Amino acid sequence: MEGLKLRPYAGEGDVSDIVRISNAEFKADDVPEHVELAKQIAYYRHPTDSFDPARDVTLALVDGHAVAYGSIYWVDTNDGEYREFRVDGRVDPAWRRRGIGTALLRHNEELARALAATRPTERRLAYGTWSGTTQAGDIALLERNGYEQARWFFDMTRPTLDDIAEPPMPAGLELRPVTQDTIHQIWRADIEAFRDHWGGGDDSDEALNRYIDSPGHDPSLWLIAWDGDEVAGGIINGIEREENEALGVQRGWLHSVFTRRPWRKRGLASALIGRSLKLLRERGMTSAVLGVDADNPTGALGLYEQAGFEASYRATAWRKPMERP
Repeated sequence: MEGLKLRPYAGEGDVSDIVRISNAEFKADDVPEHVELAKQIAYYRHPTDSFDPARDVTLALVDGHAVAYGSIYWVDTNDGEYREFRVDGRVDPAWRRRGIGTALLRHNEELARALAATRPTERRLAYGTWSGTTQAGDIALLERNGYEQARWFFDMTRPTLDDIAEPPMPAGLELRPVTQDTIHQIWRADIEAFRDHWGGGDDSDEALNRYIDSPGHDPSLWLIAWDGDEVAGGIINGIEREENEALGVQRGWLHSVFTRRPWRKRGLASALIGRSLKLLRERGMTSAVLGVDADNPTGALGLYEQAGFEASYRATAWRKPMERP
C-alpha cells in the first residue's frame, strides 16, 4: 500500500495504539474479548527470551498514524517435536482490504526466520498462529499463505451461576490461601501439569511477573489444593472488570484449571470448579468462562460440560513449516 511504513516497537507510548487496534478488530469480528491497557503495559514491561517487544513487535503507520501492528514469539512445544514461531497481527477495520495484513504477515515471517537463525535447535521449525471462527479475513489470509489448521479450541461459558454442585475435596487435600512465599511454587506446578497438553508457552519466572504486576491480579480468587508441602492442583481464577464493562457482562474467568499427575482421577478438578463458581458468584459475577483444548488429553471438555459449561466460541491454531535458516 502506498505510504505504508513499518517500524519497530518504540516503547510504552505504542501500547495505547496496539490496544486501540486490537479492541477495534475484536469488536468488528465479534470476538468476545477486550484488551485492557494497563494489563498490556504490564505484559510488555517483562520481556523474556520468548517475547521481547523491542525485538518482536512492529507498528504499521500511514502518514504517522498507527493502523495495524504485528508481533512474534517462540515456544518449544510440549511434544518435543517443534520449535514454533507464532506470528500475530491486527489491522484497524477502517484500513482493511488494502494489503496491510499481508505485508505484516510477511514481515513477521521474516522476523521469525531471523530469530530462528539465532536459536539453533534439532527440533522441527514451524510458524504458528491463531484465529477465531468469526475472523473471516484472518482465515482467508492464512489459507492464502500456506497455513493449515492444526488444532481447535473452545471458550466455554456457564451462562448462570445458579445450581452449583460442590463435590467434596479428595481425602488428604486442603485449600490454603496464596502467599508471596508460595506463588512461585504454584506457578511451577501449573506449568508441570500442562506438560501433557498440546502446544507450549513461556514458563520463565519473568512470565510469572507479568501476572503479578497486572492490575487485575487477585490471588484471593485462586483456589489451590495442597497435599502436605506439595501442590496437588488448583484453579487460577480472575475477574477482568474492564473487559466485563466493555462487553456488558459480569463474568469471571477460570484462567487455568490444573491437576498434577499423581492427584488425577480423584475428583479434585470437579471439587475446585464448584468452589470457584461459588467464589465468583460471591464476588458479584453472574457467569463464568474458560478456555479448553477440544482434544484435551485429560477429558477436560466433558468435565466442564458436566459442570454446566457450554461451548460459546471456537478458535483455530494454524501451522506452516519453516525452512531451516
